[in-house]
Amino acid sequence: MLEQLPDAVGHALRNLRAGLDHTAFNQIDLRTGMGSIDVRSLAFIDHAPLPARYTADGEGLSPPLSWGGVPDNAGSLLLLVEDADAPTPHPLVHAIVVGLPPEDGALAEGAIASPGHEGVGLATGRNSFLGSAWLPPDPPPGHGPHRYVFQVFALSGVNEFSATPGREEVLKVLQASAIASGCLIGTCERADGSIREPASTSTAFDGAIGGGLAPA
Repeated sequence: MLEQLPDAVGHALRNLRAGLDHTAFNQIDLRTGMGSIDVRSLAFIDHAPLPARYTADGEGLSPPLSWGGVPDNAGSLLLLVEDADAPTPHPLVHAIVVGLPPEDGALAEGAIASPGHEGVGLATGRNSFLGSAWLPPDPPPGHGPHRYVFQVFALSGVNEFSATPGREEVLKVLQASAIASGCLIGTCERADGSIREPASTSTAFDGAIGGGLAPA
């Protein structure tokens, strides 16, 4: 969808970004004196590019995730994926999954429903495009790299959510019940089509020099 935007739009919005400080992981400060969850993926390492198959330029599947270090007293887990570099006041939500088992675990590739893929029947909330599914990364051309923050939160007790909770509802529950958190960041960037590669300055004469002369 956003790949159709003119490169000039990406340039104009280049310095407009929600920012990592506005992600839930940094808004719900659990890093001091609280539990830390280790979030990983078999598909990418922290701060590395997301493979295209998990973005709008590929199949749009949700990537595989795993986590460890969940506190023993956790009642359930919640996954929230946000784009920290969206040109919006708040990070763009790409996925919300609630009611995950309260223990170390994993989600397989494609586990979250996405366009053209049913997923495995997880309890999902609303993304920023109002769909209850994985919203494949789709950054505007020319806007630079976007950081997609995969955040796992451990919640205490039993937490009730609406049928398709949105970001505001999730943040309220996290403020009241989160006891541990962890995150993994994957990046995605669309090249600026308005920037052309510099023309080669090599000449036929250069080639002759590089190739040398055949012996007599």
